[in-house]
Amino acid sequence: MPKTAALAAVVALTAVGCSGGGSDNSSASDPGYRITKDSPAAKGPLDKVKWSLYAEPQTLDYAYGFDYPINTVLANVCDQLLRINPDLTITPGLAAKYTNPDPLTWVYTLREGVKFHDGTPMTAKDVVASLKRQMDPEVGAVYSTAFKDVESITDSGPLEVTIKLTRPNVLLNQQLGASAGTIESAAFLAKAGKDYGNPQGGVNCTGPFSVKEWKPGTSITLKRNDAYWDSKLMPKTSEVEFVFIQDPAARANALLTGEVDGGYLLPTNSYDKLKSGDGKLYFGDITGSYSAAVTSLKGALGDVRVRRALSMAIDREGIIRAGLNGYGTVSKAPVPVSGWATIPAEQAQSMYNALPAVTTDVAAAKKLIAEAGATGKKVVVATSNLAPEISVATNAIQAAGKAIGLDVELKTIAPDAYTALFTDPSSRAGIDLLVTSGYDVTPDPLEFYQTLQTGEFANYGNWSDPEYDAITQQALGTTDPAARAQLTIKLQEIALRELPGIPLWDSPLSLYQGKRVTGATPNITQLSFPWAATLGAAN
Repeated sequence: MPKTAALAAVVALTAVGCSGGGSDNSSASDPGYRITKDSPAAKGPLDKVKWSLYAEPQTLDYAYGFDYPINTVLANVCDQLLRINPDLTITPGLAAKYTNPDPLTWVYTLREGVKFHDGTPMTAKDVVASLKRQMDPEVGAVYSTAFKDVESITDSGPLEVTIKLTRPNVLLNQQLGASAGTIESAAFLAKAGKDYGNPQGGVNCTGPFSVKEWKPGTSITLKRNDAYWDSKLMPKTSEVEFVFIQDPAARANALLTGEVDGGYLLPTNSYDKLKSGDGKLYFGDITGSYSAAVTSLKGALGDVRVRRALSMAIDREGIIRAGLNGYGTVSKAPVPVSGWATIPAEQAQSMYNALPAVTTDVAAAKKLIAEAGATGKKVVVATSNLAPEISVATNAIQAAGKAIGLDVELKTIAPDAYTALFTDPSSRAGIDLLVTSGYDVTPDPLEFYQTLQTGEFANYGNWSDPEYDAITQQALGTTDPAARAQLTIKLQEIALRELPGIPLWDSPLSLYQGKRVTGATPNITQLSFPWAATLGAAN
């Protein structure tokens, strides 16, 4: 599911030009980093850990868990029906088991003895209330699309929940391992009302940590849940304090001096400094790529030839050098190899290698623009100093457009308003293109590709293709992962041909742990897996 590229780092912004002629930039030079599957296990307990966030969560309401800050906290506070593990496998969570007796029915048997943070027991009624809330138009949950094929959710027993579908949707079950499957106390939801998830209303989930204190503008402190139901993930740390440090230089310095113990999504221009610090810098898999999402098809970008021409003219290698200090690779598709975890790694790599090379060819792009009658037409691109890669990428897109005859205008969006571009359609008025990072919360690449169906929430440009829609529905009803992957490959082919979004680059998730701590999850699953439960003393 596409998310905002909110990394909140600022470096000197460098305009990236387009290379002339035809050149293959399908793979960047050695990016100088190694992907790590995990960090060393903790060797003992800690009383307290301070963890940096680049921004304060706007809420802790699971229905709006659509960005890194909120999910980095909530992953440790709220559990889901299923669990997505650091190796991208899906196992039982609050549901001890589940069955799919027919294509339109999913039955979840809940664990016995699970309690919310206030000590009340979890029942099927809590699960029903939590999931139905995702479907309530008054709530406006960002994961409502996951439930689009749900006909009913009922408590078919004190510890059993049955979901009935209007048509087969295998992806729904997988998504119940992430924010879509979060379970909250029904009584607490009713009592908190509109204050649920804010500093006054709070949350009352079942996770390994509960919220001890939220100081608006400063920090959120979690405390260990000593009654946690999963003994294998009983926290090793008594308290975790999340501090909000928006300035990227201050954040890097806080890590280097030991003022804070760790953090995710670090400024790319701080990597070399952090490598020389007393702690350890890790790079992990992300299941999605950065792209330029088309947000309006009413203007010049409504012609696929213009979208293809712009893609052909963008200097992706230049973006990686100037915006990411070399920590990235050119993207060949909207979902990288790491996002295809439902099929063997060798098969996924072979499929990805077979994709067409990404080339920069300004001369050919100019011809396409002329054929489309688009010379001189305006394209408005949203830009922001939220992160260096956004500014550098949008400068590169402007340079590419100018080189092929388009009039590309950059519209500056304030950092705190950039996220709204992804949640509020009205905020995208007058914008044709924006840079975003997408990632899947499940192991299945279909999760991303199904968001490009007609009418989907994250289909920002309202792109529509009947063939694409039909294949997506077929894939959603295909239970065999290998067969589903073949259908998803067809979706990938259409997406690369029609370009509702222009793939740009892949970059890893960054994690820094100071010398005191270790054990955090170094990949994208930290947004749903309770990574702080395994965090503890390094010595």
